[in-house]
Parts: sequence; C-alpha cells; structure tokens
Amino acid sequence: MTVTPSLSYAFEIRAAVAPALHIGHGDGERTEFTPITGGTVRGPRLNGTVLAGGGDWSSTRGTVCELEARYLLRADDGAVVDVVNRGYCHEGCDTADLYDGDIRLAEAGSYFRTAPVFRTDAAAHLWLARTVFVGLAREEDTHIVIRCYTVD
Repeated sequence: MTVTPSLSYAFEIRAAVAPALHIGHGDGERTEFTPITGGTVRGPRLNGTVLAGGGDWSSTRGTVCELEARYLLRADDGAVVDVVNRGYCHEGCDTADLYDGDIRLAEAGSYFRTAPVFRTDAAAHLWLARTVFVGLAREEDTHIVIRCYTVD
C-alpha cells in the first residue's frame, strides 16, 4: 500500500526584512545575515505579528542558498512562539509556476522551500510544537513570505 501525505494550509508569515549584512566569504561560500524587522501572521489556524529582532543566516555556495532563520511570533492572544526555519533557495531547477488558488507561490525555475519548527508552552498553540510543517517561500518587495502547511 502506497501512502502519500497531504498538506493543509495553516497560515502565512510575512516577515519584513532589512538589507542583508555581509559576514564573509569562505572557500566558494558567501555568508550573510538578514535582519527581520517585523511582519504579520495570517491564516485559518494562527494570526499575530512577527516580532523585530530575529534574522536569517544564509550561506550561498554556487547558486544554492542554505538558510536558517530564527525569530519570534506573537499570536493575537499574546502568546509568544519561537521559530527556527531552515531551508534552501535556488534558481535554475525544473519546476513550473506554483499556485495555491489565485496566489502564485513560486515562479517556474525557482525553488524556495523551508521546514519551520515552532516552540511554545501556550496551551492554545501547543499544536504548533507537535506538528510537522512545510513552508513554500517567496520574496515580495521587502518581505519574505512563507505559506505554512501542516503535513497530515
């Protein structure tokens, strides 16, 4: 019996970002830090804000960018949620335009996927810390937008 997991849309994180800060170059690698300055969280399962003060550390080797973002969310009920979001971003792959309804999540030829992990002790939001998520990310102006889906 073959089983294919399904995904359910949970919420979208719109993280406002400042210009990247150059950290250094290694052997064929560029390292940068991108400050997160705020933002919003909206969706059927979670609403709130992205708190300023986190950021995204990225290492680019060739055309592949490996990222690790760390930041906090504040749910509308006041609960604070810690986020660690790792992923990859690169161009030149064999992918089509990707849509969720009318929303274009990715352009053909681009790959920007993450695996966010959430921590909180707020009873109303414990489901976040007990669920596997997949993030489909994109850039929009001065924001990184991550559409988060639960793996069912």
